[in-house]
Amino acid sequence: MAEAEDLSTTHAFPDERLKLLFVCAHPAIDARVHTPLMLQVVLGLEAADIVAAFVTPASTMGQRLTRAKAKIRDARIAFEVPSGAELAPRLFAVLEAIYAAYAFGWDDVTGADSRGLADEALWLARTLVELMPDEPEALGLLALLCYCQARRSERRAADGAYVPMSEQNSRRWDSTLLAEGDRWLSLAALQKQHGRFQLEAAVQSAHVERLRGAHVSWDEIVVLYDGLIGIAPTLGARLGKIAAVAEANGPAVALDLLESLSAEDVQQHQPYWAVRAHLLQALGDARTAEAEAALEKTLELTEDPAVRAFLERSRQRQA
Repeated sequence: MAEAEDLSTTHAFPDERLKLLFVCAHPAIDARVHTPLMLQVVLGLEAADIVAAFVTPASTMGQRLTRAKAKIRDARIAFEVPSGAELAPRLFAVLEAIYAAYAFGWDDVTGADSRGLADEALWLARTLVELMPDEPEALGLLALLCYCQARRSERRAADGAYVPMSEQNSRRWDSTLLAEGDRWLSLAALQKQHGRFQLEAAVQSAHVERLRGAHVSWDEIVVLYDGLIGIAPTLGARLGKIAAVAEANGPAVALDLLESLSAEDVQQHQPYWAVRAHLLQALGDARTAEAEAALEKTLELTEDPAVRAFLERSRQRQA
């Protein structure tokens, strides 16, 4: 049986970094620190980047990482490579770390991913599926990254300008990667064990199919987001649902949902303010001043110069 197999050999881990990710997901360490620790120790990300990704105050994240490292030292935790039966309990933390690494590459403000994190994360997702081919969430993550990677080059125009998904030329997306994403997602679905990354991939697949001309209703996308939120109620998932609700049921309904979010959680979250500005603009003249204030906050929190320029152009069109 696979559970009895010793997967701690070098051959079983086709990539050394993947092995180290599983090593860092030690059960004796606070689960909240697993992914940040992997990003810092294995993938070399800076603490400031990690803080931004987890929407966590720098002091809080710093304390968690410091405590985790102190526990490793003081308790003399042995970082042994896990065997087959020990891999599954550590899988989710590894999936999160790979996804977070991809997100760093995707969001690189240069648009070029100078550290190659997106490609590295895609490689790690592939090797993870090679290691655990029957894990539906590993398959789901690989499908998700394939869908994202297929359109990554179209996020920038020839002059470096930012191009949102709705304005991209879908004919120029990588059809090979899209077909690969479909294949991995279908294989994951055969396991009949729905999880966060499968649902994230399903949302991306629905958006891709809609923009390529297939009949995918916004109501269907809202249902997918509901499933995702039921498993992983992240701020990103909730904002995605709100944006889909705006398309399905109108901006007023979506704004009510948006305003139910915790003010503390969204205060420094750029996507929240971008969605808020869009909804208020859609409501027309009565909310113009609020829309302008939300757009100003969005610009304040936007680090990518190309995205900032896109938002400025949008504001000029609205004027």
